[in-house]
Amino acid sequence: MNKLRRTVDKIKPHFQKGGKFAKLESTFGAFETMLFVPNHTTKSGAHIRDAMDMKRTMVVVIFALVPSLLFGIYNTGYQHFLAIGESAEFWSVVWYGLLKVVPIVIVSYVVGLAIEFIFAQIRGHEVNEGFLVSGFLIPLIMPADVPLWMVAVATAFAVIIGKEVFGGTGMNILNPALTARAFLFFAYPAWMSGDKVWVGGMVDGQTLDAFSGATPLAQAAAGNTSFSLGNGAGIDTIDMIIGTIPGSIGETSKIAILIGAAILLITRVGSLRIMLSMLAGGVTMGLLLNTFAANPFMEIPWWEHLLIGSFLFGMVFMATDPVTASQTAKGKIIYGFLIGFLAILIRVLNPAYPEGTMLAILLMNVFAPLIDHYVVQGNIKKRMKRLKTT
Repeated sequence: MNKLRRTVDKIKPHFQKGGKFAKLESTFGAFETMLFVPNHTTKSGAHIRDAMDMKRTMVVVIFALVPSLLFGIYNTGYQHFLAIGESAEFWSVVWYGLLKVVPIVIVSYVVGLAIEFIFAQIRGHEVNEGFLVSGFLIPLIMPADVPLWMVAVATAFAVIIGKEVFGGTGMNILNPALTARAFLFFAYPAWMSGDKVWVGGMVDGQTLDAFSGATPLAQAAAGNTSFSLGNGAGIDTIDMIIGTIPGSIGETSKIAILIGAAILLITRVGSLRIMLSMLAGGVTMGLLLNTFAANPFMEIPWWEHLLIGSFLFGMVFMATDPVTASQTAKGKIIYGFLIGFLAILIRVLNPAYPEGTMLAILLMNVFAPLIDHYVVQGNIKKRMKRLKTT
């Protein structure tokens, strides 16, 4: 590492002001900070300084997402062979999943980082590490069979419209990964809600006649709350916990998601307030719907709502985004509760849009600054009253 450090220091002057490649300073800086911790700090303002910089935070989140990615690779292959009625060895299943998932990850990173570098060069700013997580999240919330060009277009839209137009990392008001999914959902709905896009390689007619590939959430929206794979095999609670069900690449395994949640909470990167309050909001709405139970979807037990769809994934990895979430302690509780409450409400009362988690999080992203504003103003009023009484 010392030899590498010396090599980097030797060529660094060529990329600094007055050097031959000074225009590529931000690009060089991005690669340098990927290898080594930056040796500079902020020069103005009061800041708490510790060992947890943005790069380390992003790396922790990526480690937390790895279990979901690994299981998503396996499940993609598993759903494919299940759909065509063939049994395959473990490594054959994994290999098929790799061939489907890895290209989506590569396209997400190549397109997103290319745009980040272009904007950094135009503005003369450093390349931020924010897209390291967004580029990892985007593939995990996509169907296994989504065309790569759609991933590229959605990623470009998310980075440009969802982040760069607001000023880049730290300035965006919408979660970039969810912005990409929302773009695909409204621009190409057939590729985000069809029955066959979740199982990989099924558009060429290889599926068994009796196999539908519909997710449990889509089946519930259609009035089928018994959850089956369409070939006579039922989906039970264990399947939903393990994750061997159709769905987005990284959202099916609740065990993998909870492992990620543990990593985020132990390292204090994720917000416990937001996770617990969102869980409380979802449970509250689930219990209210169970009380009235006007249709079969409303009769689904409240705890089952936490296992179907992307509720848990959104709770752990999306709602806790430190840039787009509320910043105040009380605001985080309000913010998380409303996301959980609205996610289940939208899911059940709008059959045409069964997955409400994405919309609920994006909606509350917009309202997060307003929530913080009223929390701060409320604290100011309390202190003013306290001051007057003394």
